[in-house]
Amino acid sequence: MAKEQFIQKINQSYSPKGAFIQLGSGILDAEIVTDAKVNLALKMMNRHGLIAGATGTGKTRTLQLIAEQLSDAAVPVFLLDVKGDLSGLSEPGNTNQALLDRGNAVGIPFEPASFPIELFSLTGKLGAPMRITVEDFGPILLSRILDLNDTQSGVLSAIFKYATDNQLPIVDLQDLKKLLNYLSEGPGADEIKADYGKISTSSSGAILRKIVAIEQQGVAHIFGEKEFDIQDLFNKVDGKGVISLLNISDVQDQPLLFSTFLLSLLAQLFKQLPEVGDLDKPKLVFFFDEAHLLFNGASKAFLSQIEQIVRLIRSKGVGVFFCTQAATDVPESVLGQLGNRIQHALRAFTPNDAENLRKTVRTYPTSDFYEIDKVLTSLGTGQALVTVLNDKGIPTEVVATHLVPARAVMGPCQPSHYAELIASSEFTQKYQERVERRTASEIIDEKNAAFQQQQELEKSKKEMAKEASKPKPTSRTSNRQTPLEAAQSTASRTLAREGVKFLGKLANGLLNSFFKKK
Repeated sequence: MAKEQFIQKINQSYSPKGAFIQLGSGILDAEIVTDAKVNLALKMMNRHGLIAGATGTGKTRTLQLIAEQLSDAAVPVFLLDVKGDLSGLSEPGNTNQALLDRGNAVGIPFEPASFPIELFSLTGKLGAPMRITVEDFGPILLSRILDLNDTQSGVLSAIFKYATDNQLPIVDLQDLKKLLNYLSEGPGADEIKADYGKISTSSSGAILRKIVAIEQQGVAHIFGEKEFDIQDLFNKVDGKGVISLLNISDVQDQPLLFSTFLLSLLAQLFKQLPEVGDLDKPKLVFFFDEAHLLFNGASKAFLSQIEQIVRLIRSKGVGVFFCTQAATDVPESVLGQLGNRIQHALRAFTPNDAENLRKTVRTYPTSDFYEIDKVLTSLGTGQALVTVLNDKGIPTEVVATHLVPARAVMGPCQPSHYAELIASSEFTQKYQERVERRTASEIIDEKNAAFQQQQELEKSKKEMAKEASKPKPTSRTSNRQTPLEAAQSTASRTLAREGVKFLGKLANGLLNSFFKKK
């Protein structure tokens, strides 16, 4: 009797009128009840969700089985591939007795299948490179990865505002560094002071050091062009939605970088997609794995941006599923917006584990069939406690669920096949080469050169004005004789003396002659 009531109640909760995906079948008293189908309406998948559970409980395979069924329903999917083991989606799974038994237990005979995938990478080594410009990344997200304090974040916001108002494209970190120096110590310091406030050398120096640190970590290449076009996430092949994988296995040690980058992709989706209202199925489902990394140590401004995106992006036809170890990893303001919940087993080995368990139990409604705390600690691998929104937006009955098996390879594909996928992808060719254009860096160099020329011109004018203002010397006749004049004067005096002597002799001669005649 209890079993019949269980089947009836589960089927009432999980039988949507429109298209759906099957998550599995209910479990009652440790028995898998095949007829108690647990389904999730496609039209409700843009109401977002949470997939949680301890390590090793099957979260990644739950991601995979949902992605597979979404692809079958022609819904594109974006997945963060943390360990590089989701590329097996491109190859049919290997049949074994365990998979056959699991398929029969949930009423879906196991049939291996492959799915169209695209491989992306932040470094460009494990797939087509994903890049974004600094200006599209924005000051709030950039402050997050630079680990700036509130004052420094405010300075960065002022710099971005100045760049927008003055048509200075900030494409990469080099543009940002040039602009920072220009506005703090260069010719632009007085200009920004008037309209945006002065930038102190201590703040600019701290920001500059943080930028250099990011560059030294070898991740500056994610900023630049050609920028990733979010429309490339909406592809379909042979009627199936393409599953886009961002492989971050080579940058796992930089969680702030990849988690913040994922949020920037969501922000771009939010900005660029048109409003579509409620659709029969989502345009895209975005799985945010390792979600706890996004929220750890986040500033109020950063959390506010996350909340806004999650709250409003559903009207753009995009569903977001956060994947993490415990529901408590997600802030309440975000958790309250996640209507679909798939909770794998939790462990209570430590006091912190026990506290997390108690908090998680309180987020679920009461059940006529389960003691939630006992169920959460006794679930096996590939089993989860589920509650979703039905097609009327009402939370469904909480049910322990034996999940549908994934049909593709549950692990990485063959290396040769992986290399082939990258080489044959149109996106490898599209995004491989960086694009350089006239950006803030070049414009600032031109401004500095023009400023230097202006300074030199003004200096030259001042020197000319100074020379012109000096008093001019008055003109007077010189008493000094030139050599020619001295020679002429000497000659005249000589001639005069000789003339006097001659006249004296002539006079004596005449007088003597006169007296002799008498």
